[in-house]
Order: sequence, then C-alpha cells, then structure tokens
Amino acid sequence: MSADFLIRLIADYAVIAVVLIGAWAILFKVPKGQRFKAYSRILMAGLTAYMLAKFLATIYQPSDLRPFELLGVNAGASYLNNPGFPSDHALFVTAITAAVWFETRTKKLSIFLVALVVLVCVGRVAALVHTPFDVIAGVGIALIGALWYSNQPRTNNQNRETHGHGKSHSRRSNSSRKTVVGES
Repeated sequence: MSADFLIRLIADYAVIAVVLIGAWAILFKVPKGQRFKAYSRILMAGLTAYMLAKFLATIYQPSDLRPFELLGVNAGASYLNNPGFPSDHALFVTAITAAVWFETRTKKLSIFLVALVVLVCVGRVAALVHTPFDVIAGVGIALIGALWYSNQPRTNNQNRETHGHGKSHSRRSNSSRKTVVGES
C-alpha cells in the first residue's frame, strides 16, 4: 500500500465512514419519542456551524493558495475550489461526531468517531489540501455549532434527568403510588 493511497484513504474515505456510522447512530440510537427534538438540534447545530464557517471565510483567509498550490505539487485528496479556510471536511465530520455524542451518549462509538475525525484532519494536512490551522478552525467552528446541545437534558440508565443544576428524579404516575389509609 503506497503512502499516497493511505493519505487519500484517511483524508477522503474516512469521511464516508463517519457519515455512515453517524447516520446509523442518529437514525437507530436516538429514542423514538425524542427524535424530532434531536433532529431539530442537529439541524440547528449544523446550520450554525456552516453559516459561521462561511462568514469567517468571507472576512478572513490566511492564504489564497492551498499548501499543494504553494509547493507546486498535486493535491493528495479531493478538495473544493476555494482557499480552504476553514476545512469543510473537518467541520463536517466533527459536527456529525458531536451529534452522535450528544444525542446518543454512546461512549465507545463516539470515541471511535473522534479517532476517525483525528485521522481525517491529519489526512487533510498530509494531503496538502489544508494547513493545520484550517482543520483546527473547522473543528472549532463545529464545536461552536454544537452549543445547541448545551441545554439538552441528560439521561442515564436509572431514568433520571440532569438539568444542569442538579438531578430531578422521574415522577411515578398516580397509579403507582401507595395509597395511604384515610386518603382517597
């Protein structure tokens, strides 16, 4: 396996793995009763990150040329015809990973996706289509978009919810409460 193929594999094709795994987790791991709210948060987080990235790209570009253009070599991975700040690939895979973590709380899957995000970011720099600053900015902007998840109630296996300032226990219905003598 050549180095060029390995770089392209992690810079481009790891993105496909993140998308497929993330879509599976978001479609099948989010509880049915919470899907509308979860999908709404995901949409708003993604749109916020995307719009912020495009706004920053219009007001700031560290360079008009990508690293491979500056070096006069071929790009080692696919790229959009723009200066490259911030990295759309890094932003996209980070946003998907944040959505999976915040909406499913599946620790092992999220750690695996974070590892793929790191690989994608390293691959984009190794392929000379982005600078380290480009991919760091893409990740950072996606995490800013993820602030939409900050007020989301957290649940654990004991059916308790944490709402930021403490814990509130799920209330039992009236039919499951014990009847006290003399009470009707």
